[in-house]
Amino acid sequence: MISFARRRLDPFLPPFLRRLAQSIFRKYYNMGDCIFCKIVSGEINADIVYKDEHVTAFRDIHPVAPTHILIIPNRHIHSVGTLTEADETIAGKLLLTARKLAEQEGIAEKGFRVIANTGVDGGQTVFHLHVHLIGGQHMQHPMG
Repeated sequence: MISFARRRLDPFLPPFLRRLAQSIFRKYYNMGDCIFCKIVSGEINADIVYKDEHVTAFRDIHPVAPTHILIIPNRHIHSVGTLTEADETIAGKLLLTARKLAEQEGIAEKGFRVIANTGVDGGQTVFHLHVHLIGGQHMQHPMG
């Protein structure tokens, strides 16, 4: 809803008001300089394949398989390690969106992976909670 309003209003706002609105948006959502938060807010372009009021999904710029989509909460959450009981709905939404996108991408029937890297040792490189939806080929095993 907010990004829809921003896209509609930005062309009519003078630059100083546009910057002020972006600053307020970042502070409200605790975004700072997070690249994923900037994708959610529309400050950085991405190949967005799904967006609603809770999550945004976009194609990974360094895919490891024919289908490689990142699904992120629109609100900044650092990682799986910082989820609380209050985040139960968003955690479920991430997984349900992965299933929905797997069907949309035509990979649901043969199988896919959903991965959430957590922390430095877990391979997390962007510290905004995200899950990778990976499929479209036979996956290698074991992982790690």
